[in-house]
Amino acid sequence: MRKTIITAVCASLISATTLISPAASAAKLSGTECIAPAGAGGGWDFTCRVPAAQMMQKLGLIKGSMKVVNMSGSGGGKAFSHVVTSRNSDKKLIVAASAATATRLAQKVYGNFKADDVRWVGALGMDYGVIVVAKDSPYKTLDDLVQQFKTDPRKAIIVGGSSKGGWDHIKALLIAKAAGIKNLRSINYIPFDNGGKAMLEVVSGRAAAFTGDSSEVIGQLKAGKVRVLAVLSNNRIPALGNAKTAKEQGYDVIGGNWRAFYAPAGISDADYNYWVNAVKTVAMSPEWEKLREKNGLAEFTSFGSEFDGFVRQQISSVAEISKELGIIK
Repeated sequence: MRKTIITAVCASLISATTLISPAASAAKLSGTECIAPAGAGGGWDFTCRVPAAQMMQKLGLIKGSMKVVNMSGSGGGKAFSHVVTSRNSDKKLIVAASAATATRLAQKVYGNFKADDVRWVGALGMDYGVIVVAKDSPYKTLDDLVQQFKTDPRKAIIVGGSSKGGWDHIKALLIAKAAGIKNLRSINYIPFDNGGKAMLEVVSGRAAAFTGDSSEVIGQLKAGKVRVLAVLSNNRIPALGNAKTAKEQGYDVIGGNWRAFYAPAGISDADYNYWVNAVKTVAMSPEWEKLREKNGLAEFTSFGSEFDGFVRQQISSVAEISKELGIIK
């Protein structure tokens, strides 16, 4: 079983570069905006509201508050198109991104748009994947769910916040593949606009399991409404309590969803560097470290040109594994 996917990360990419405060290199921007390419409650929404809007204001990296705009549609494609076609030179704009963004670019979900159409700013955390069920679900272990995949997959509806063939879908397919299931198309996956909506299907009993990211399930987990069957990481995540990793249960699957930002392609190098340094400053701050851990994110940082190269490599890797899984030709 190939482990590449989209662990998408290795520790060697964690950067400890010297920080240059945007305030020291240029006047602070006012009237800033972060687009979350999905509805409220998901990972992109969290990325805009916490490390961007909350932390950048708190650390004095922007002037005044940052506006957060939720723009769902086409798995992030509506926001991507909006930025490229209507906001290409808007220096006050950043957009939440993740491994899901790279996945959709790799699979041409965004049509003819490509990585070159935006500027990749930086990443400040790794959101490891989870498989979650309702608190009273008959599936007590990951093995229970996998057995249902094998006997009658139609009864095990899996939901997530990405489109079919997207990052959340791929995580479920990787588990199935690791279990020796040959017909990956038999897995019954239903997509939703964001993780929050998808998880409600599980809580209400309309779906068997939710495949998403750690940060998306913290609230429902603390409220006692869900149980985590598996975490797709090398080690357990403290914020998820005693939830076991998939590897502990015999499924060699790692799936990490980095949390990051991109900016319009038409902004100047100076404005691009402003955002790179702002994200870097947040990522290296003690305040963010506490919030990151509280919300179930692992450490992962990559900025500027290094991050740009990382994204491009991931797009290539996702395209390769998507072909292997039969998602794209």
